[in-house]
Amino acid sequence: MAGNLLSVEGAYKRFGGVHALAGASLEVSAGEIVGLLGENGAGKSTLVKTLAGLHSLDAGTITLQGRPFSQGNPRSAREQGIAVIYQEPSLFPDLSLAENVFVGRQPTTGGRVDWRGMVSQTQGLFDGLGIDLNPLRPARGLSIADQQMVEIVKALSIDASLIIMDEPSAALSAAEVAQLMTVARRLKDQGRGVVYISHRLDEVTELCDSVTVMRDGATVATAAVAQIDTTQIVRWMVGREITEMFPKFDAEVGDVVLSVKGLTRAGVFHDISFDVRRGEIVALAGLVGAGRSEVVRAIFGIDHHDSGTVSVSGSVLRNGSPSAAMSAGVALVPEDRRLQGLFMPAAISRNIAMTVLARLRSRLLLRGISERRVATDWAGRLQLKYANIEDPVERLSGGNQQKVVLAKWLATDPALLIVDEPTRGIDVGTKAEVHRLLSEQAVRGLAVLMVSSDLPEVLGMADRVLVMREGRLVAEIARADATQESVMTAATISGALA
Repeated sequence: MAGNLLSVEGAYKRFGGVHALAGASLEVSAGEIVGLLGENGAGKSTLVKTLAGLHSLDAGTITLQGRPFSQGNPRSAREQGIAVIYQEPSLFPDLSLAENVFVGRQPTTGGRVDWRGMVSQTQGLFDGLGIDLNPLRPARGLSIADQQMVEIVKALSIDASLIIMDEPSAALSAAEVAQLMTVARRLKDQGRGVVYISHRLDEVTELCDSVTVMRDGATVATAAVAQIDTTQIVRWMVGREITEMFPKFDAEVGDVVLSVKGLTRAGVFHDISFDVRRGEIVALAGLVGAGRSEVVRAIFGIDHHDSGTVSVSGSVLRNGSPSAAMSAGVALVPEDRRLQGLFMPAAISRNIAMTVLARLRSRLLLRGISERRVATDWAGRLQLKYANIEDPVERLSGGNQQKVVLAKWLATDPALLIVDEPTRGIDVGTKAEVHRLLSEQAVRGLAVLMVSSDLPEVLGMADRVLVMREGRLVAEIARADATQESVMTAATISGALA
């Protein structure tokens, strides 16, 4: 590795009464990939936003390539050589990839845009990273993985010396993650510094040279990956031992709550049939694109199905009616909590209580006291971390936002809880809390249908595993027989049944 590229020392940042950064530090050398780790709320996002020019520190120093870093201006941050690749890319869908790469900075010749030169430069950047994309195609229709590749190329087009990847693999398949890692290594070989933020510790230990761990706004450890293991990383992240990541309590399995028969939606899924009983956690497993989320959306009534039936506690639900599903006692925690599960600018209390507003109304006026009482009660049950229950939910960390979505639906006292990717993008400590919550709800008689791409989560939490492949249900595996090999074989090999 070459010399020191970035140095953050004694970083402090406060928002109201919350100390988002409380003595954070970070060192990155040229030609090094550093994993930045920590629970949700540990201060990673605030540190990244400071490096992106969105915040200025209250105290502390930042130097980049040996010079003081000018804070508080996103354009200045880019000009100084820092680029951030966020989990959700922000391309213009109707512009070409070349236009997206050079948007606002198009090369010109004689006062006119040099279109041929722009396309040529983009192609050269693609080739340098081994990216097989056509610079002339529009961004619309690109996969999330390819969109992130374009964002990385955009960073290279401004000659960024430090590239920060914030949860880049959260929505990617295994093959796409492998491609992302290949590109990250090529950036390292070019002498650039890379900060890789992820909750997937296996990726971090495979890709990164070193890790920096944050907790409660402070940096608590920095170490070379070769000298530590994931157990030590988890201990640093949460400040305690996670002795049981998948707490599974014995629950009495009762009557059928959900019965799906012959559910079909042309071109999406076909002839899906299964039951979920009281006290049971059933997992829908399979590769990305297998149709799992589409099935649960049809069960809840968000999407119509062409044939088949969905019954809850013996009553057939009306096709395409979420209100009918809710009235029958069905709750859905969606895959995308920010876009589908929460009103981000609204208060934490309003988000938690919104599913039970009808019973909190008196003479057409909402009882604010009752709303806060319900929200505070559920916030306590789920150990939600917040400054003020009336703060906008967007101020919470990702893990705490997920708890708000869970609280919102558990407040309805459902008979069936459907959770789609319940722990995606949240830290290991909060994952254990969510797993414990699901297991406790099953003990209380709740039927749980869980969609998850996290195989250890599936194996650790499910009583039965239903495997989908290409829109069909291809296997049902009992907990005692479920292994990574049996699930992946069913998910990937045609004709493999369990």
